[in-house]
Amino acid sequence: MPDKRSTVRTVQGLVREGLVAADEQQRIERVADRYAISLTAAMRERITGGDDDPVALQFVPDPRELETTPQERDDPIGDGPFTPIPGITHRYPDRVLLKPLHLCPVYCRFCFRREVVGPGHGVLAEDDLSRAITYIRERPEIWEVILTGGDPLMLSPARLRRIVGELDAIAHVGVVRVHTRVPVVAPDRITGELLDALSADTPVWTVVHCNHRQELGGEALLALKRLTDRGFPLLSQTVLLKGVNDSADALEDLFRTLVRHRVKPYYLHQADLAPGTGHFRTTITAGQDLVAGLRGTVSGLCQPTYVLDIPGGHGKVPIGRGYLGGHPGGYLVTDPNGRVHRYPPAGDRPAEGEA
Repeated sequence: MPDKRSTVRTVQGLVREGLVAADEQQRIERVADRYAISLTAAMRERITGGDDDPVALQFVPDPRELETTPQERDDPIGDGPFTPIPGITHRYPDRVLLKPLHLCPVYCRFCFRREVVGPGHGVLAEDDLSRAITYIRERPEIWEVILTGGDPLMLSPARLRRIVGELDAIAHVGVVRVHTRVPVVAPDRITGELLDALSADTPVWTVVHCNHRQELGGEALLALKRLTDRGFPLLSQTVLLKGVNDSADALEDLFRTLVRHRVKPYYLHQADLAPGTGHFRTTITAGQDLVAGLRGTVSGLCQPTYVLDIPGGHGKVPIGRGYLGGHPGGYLVTDPNGRVHRYPPAGDRPAEGEA
């Protein structure tokens, strides 16, 4: 009998777990030949069943992943031109991505790095890691280092301790940010030893990827508590996914739950143009409507910034609906209920034509 606590990494395993029908196995094998499978025990336990299960949709392969549109691209956010050496992406002047590995505890079916993560990519070579740290050390304009990948919390505590320690010793690095899914999808990895490895005088912020309330079982909530109890500030990022969380109720439930557990929703991402992910993408207009629906009815603590990573490496921008417009006598402001109000111009003098 298979270990119920083990990670499912094969189509055969998904069939055995009842997550893929036997007569679909051959079609799903074709997807698995291109994109890696990994479903942790924690996430398997969160799947309740049905064709529209929001957890299964994120991790169980779908034949539609082999359908690629002309707009989709292998490097949808344009990391390539901003990668001067292995392990470093330097798009913005004051911060860099440091990618010490390309492995994850789970493989999301909508991943924007799906072409470069998974078995066969592995951990950054020791020489490359040293060069990456040197790159950061030699550039005083770098204030923030974002550990990503892959999932940096898949590293051993010893290796993680070394990386955090070396960054902590660089005077101009003001903050380290860790992007991870581990506390939610593999909460047993959030041990005292790992928390010790993350501890430093330089603030270490943790950004947890979570897309639906159903992902947050008791063990995940306990893992989040372990992090906050040790003083690590927590943010979250969520990808807007058709059929998974593209409703006001789903987003509200997720964001309220996160805030109740001391996690501030940070980003709501428009799904990127990664190959074979078209069935997950909503329209931007739909996303704007959802975000606007939260305004005024849900606490500001529960509202992330809705953002788009512009294809081609042009950066991340907020794309929420605007509430402010110009007017000869000042401004027109739309409230959360859709009513429009005038707001005076700055200063004591009236705008031209107002007197």
